[in-house]
Amino acid sequence: MGASDSKLDFKQGIFKLSERKNIPADDSYWTSFWELPDSVEDVFSLFSPADIRRIRDESLENFETLILAITSRLFALRHNQSFPSAESAPERDALNCIRVLTRLLPYIYEAEHLENWEERFFWGTRRRRRRRVPEAPEEVIFDGESNRDPHADTELDHEEAQSLAEELIYTLMELLFYSGFTIPSVSNSKDRVKLAIWQSGVGCTGSIGTSAELESNRMEILRLLLTICSKSMYTSANVLPVQGVRALTYITTIDKKPLTLTLLCSLLNTTLKYNPATWHVPYDHIVFKDPKQIFVTYCLQLLLVLILYPVPETSSGKTPRNDFRHYLSKLHRPQDFQFLIDGMTRVLNQPLQATTTYLPGSQKSITWAPEMIMLFWEVLQCNKRFRSFIIDTDRAHDFMVLVLFYALQHRNDPAQQGIVRMCVFVLQTLSVEPTFGSRLNKRFQGQDSLPQNIRLPGFRGSYLDFLLVSISNLIMTSKGKLDAIYPALLAVINNVAPHASELDSTSSSKLMQLFGILSSPDFLFAGDGNHEILKSLLEALNAIIENQYEKNPVFIYAILRSRKRFYALRDLMENGAQNELERHARKRKELAENIPTSNSPRRSPSMEGTRTPNSQAPSSLRNIDEAGGAFSIGDDDGSESEQDNDTGSKRTPSRSPNPSEPPSRQTSISSPVDDAVPSQTRAMSEKARGKLPMGQSSFSRQGSNASLMALAMGSPIPGGNFEPTVPWVESWLPELPLHTILATIDQLAPKMPASSSASSSNSNSASRRHEQQPPEAGSSSAPTSALNIIRRTRLQDLDRSTLRIHLFEWSPLSLGWYESLLWGFIFSSEMTLFKGAAGIWKGTSIKLFKVQETAAHGPSLLAPKGAVDAVGSNLVQKIGNLNFRSASGSGAGAGSGAGGVGGGQGEHRNTAGGVVRDV
Repeated sequence: MGASDSKLDFKQGIFKLSERKNIPADDSYWTSFWELPDSVEDVFSLFSPADIRRIRDESLENFETLILAITSRLFALRHNQSFPSAESAPERDALNCIRVLTRLLPYIYEAEHLENWEERFFWGTRRRRRRRVPEAPEEVIFDGESNRDPHADTELDHEEAQSLAEELIYTLMELLFYSGFTIPSVSNSKDRVKLAIWQSGVGCTGSIGTSAELESNRMEILRLLLTICSKSMYTSANVLPVQGVRALTYITTIDKKPLTLTLLCSLLNTTLKYNPATWHVPYDHIVFKDPKQIFVTYCLQLLLVLILYPVPETSSGKTPRNDFRHYLSKLHRPQDFQFLIDGMTRVLNQPLQATTTYLPGSQKSITWAPEMIMLFWEVLQCNKRFRSFIIDTDRAHDFMVLVLFYALQHRNDPAQQGIVRMCVFVLQTLSVEPTFGSRLNKRFQGQDSLPQNIRLPGFRGSYLDFLLVSISNLIMTSKGKLDAIYPALLAVINNVAPHASELDSTSSSKLMQLFGILSSPDFLFAGDGNHEILKSLLEALNAIIENQYEKNPVFIYAILRSRKRFYALRDLMENGAQNELERHARKRKELAENIPTSNSPRRSPSMEGTRTPNSQAPSSLRNIDEAGGAFSIGDDDGSESEQDNDTGSKRTPSRSPNPSEPPSRQTSISSPVDDAVPSQTRAMSEKARGKLPMGQSSFSRQGSNASLMALAMGSPIPGGNFEPTVPWVESWLPELPLHTILATIDQLAPKMPASSSASSSNSNSASRRHEQQPPEAGSSSAPTSALNIIRRTRLQDLDRSTLRIHLFEWSPLSLGWYESLLWGFIFSSEMTLFKGAAGIWKGTSIKLFKVQETAAHGPSLLAPKGAVDAVGSNLVQKIGNLNFRSASGSGAGAGSGAGGVGGGQGEHRNTAGGVVRDV
């Protein structure tokens, strides 16, 4: 359809759908929809959103006939033995049917008023005509006594058939393995569908061969399957995990094991075989799109949609099995695990390599590293053998460092908070395994080769030291953006603490700094759940003392140096919190009366305790300088380098992220359940978990190591409208587990050398200098005599607590957040891959998350745009917006901004061309 006349004919045909009522199904007019278009751009540009909504709402009968005509043609081509044939069954027809369906379906999903019609039309039972098979001749004994109708052999009757949606999905799955269309031609085969895995890897040692044309055809089918499953985008996050999506339920529970296994292995192998670091001309990705990368992107996205999907319960109360997730959990061969690890690390390492090249921007940076982290997390959860393999081979160390890189990289980017949260939950899932914690004591080699944002200058500690320092930096440099996942970060520390051995002074001082912040009254009284975070940290410190006392003298010495902070917390427990509460109330009142203007800097309430002038009320804790004021939850005054290496140099005001750094994706995605991340399970021993009642309600994922117990913890957000009271403080303050630490201090402090005691009783500034200038791990700052005393002393009267595991909890709400995160990735990726009118979901009324499209950028060195590009874009836009109807027929909704039909939502366009959609 390259000629302008053909495009005009196709556009007129689209208008005919809304202008002429009840077009007969046998009209030759319908053939134009699969014969005229030449590309996906033709379909998407000429089938405008306004056209689709007008046809949908004004001529539903023609809309139905169009879908039936398109699907019938696609089914006929699938069963045509000569397909693909240029004469009788051209490949073009199938591709255009796929493209039209991909264009139409999102506008059906967005229309709430068509939900009943959609259910009936796509999922209702159907009856189709069939010819009765002739029966054997009946022997007639008496003339004229035969009971048989002489016309019975030619009588037509009906049979039950699959629903339209089921037949469409199954046909598309078969077309992914169709000889001559998506896989190389197979001669002498009656059935054109050959279930052959596309790439070597899991389940296959050899490749069937491929070509750019075959991969392009696969990509279009995958794109339609993803569109069919995207009903999730038009469902709210709190309803989606419970209600589910019928298309996904059908695909993941289809009783076709060979087809399921072949599709699973094909998607998995194609994704993990892709190597973005192959030889290429520098900056070639700026001029050309890589069709291979686009194809692999759709493979990874559909794979994640399928294995992540939680199949909802049936009406009988049973939960069907997700076959894709089930078969992924059954992988067991070491070579398969090695294949998975190599493919994942290759992609996750690529952004690190792309930013360290001698020619900045010369290497294309893959944008689906977050999706690869998600795939790693899924395999980690559902396959116990995989978890054991990566831990036993120490490959878990590599993944830990990579996950920390992405968490620290995006910690201050509001648009990437979902990635940070997911990274933290991955760490928590890993930390549940005891072997993981014990193997982290291995010395960290090659730390100097790490990217700048996670490198710790002069660091010579273990992987466990690196983890503890990184988590502390993540908390203390996130400027309060990660307060919802502080429990998860503390859960990671809790899980690895019993296995900590030979902690160095860097990690030990970081833990003491963290305790100083979390134990300050200004943090404890800022939220009704903040005391649980302090309790979790105290339990971790106790676990190190009770289980690894002899192996951690440097850590014990750090506790002794910080004993005034523990004493202050003890005094608060013994003397009550009345004075502190009164001081806290006065401070809140002062802040309310002195609200800063919009142009003046504003501090978080959690920081005020370390920076406001001293009040007249006596306080046991506020005279303690929490970490020297260098760190506090909700704010940070350190520069980027100071965040990684806490030096005693002068602090500079916090700086915002570099505006010149390009965002990872053009579109900002935010979920309505961004803050509804999973709460952490209360630490429970195995014995305690065994005593849980049999009938306790729960929500779990099949094959997951998720916990079924939840801790009802309030969000630890500093500030807000929370008002602490004395009864509330007295309900939790006496329960803080301080006994082990105080007993350790009481037994060891009198034995410390005079120099050590003097140093610990010095001014707060001296203590601050010690903590802000941690020496290298190899040269402990602790006096040798003090360390020897600690090693020789055997602690008395310490009751060892039962080891507790802080498991990750899945709930319907957390799964809603997780699915919104995945579909947000998919939506953002689609907007990046197909800019302009070719985006599948662009301009539709999405409910799962909010979409804010950034304004279009002008020409730049990496994205030049000349006069020819501008003229071409303008011409395409004009053709796409052609309107041949009379003025009387151009009713409301003719414009592209008629977005309020389905969900009652509109578009607001600004002069820069950006679109902001409120959901």
